[in-house]
Amino acid sequence: MSDLLSDAEINTRMKKAPEWEHEGKAIVRTVEFDDFMEGIDFVNGVAEIAEEAQHHPEIDIRWCTINLSLTTHDQGGLTSADFELAQRIDNLLD
Repeated sequence: MSDLLSDAEINTRMKKAPEWEHEGKAIVRTVEFDDFMEGIDFVNGVAEIAEEAQHHPEIDIRWCTINLSLTTHDQGGLTSADFELAQRIDNLLD
């Protein structure tokens, strides 16, 4: 299990995750697609890597807009697992 990151560690990791925003005890990202099914395909990809990592994001689907939120609930904030999953999600979009 990952330990909570300090504010300094979070700030350092945020520099490597420019598409994500730090909001409270989570990092969040919004991704927009041209059509609904493209967004659903992306969500299915996120689901696969989340299952693999055993670390699951909150996902909000609004037609062609996907909102993702990552936090480690059992630790009560951000851990390295959140940033590792964020990087893997970013890789889906590259």
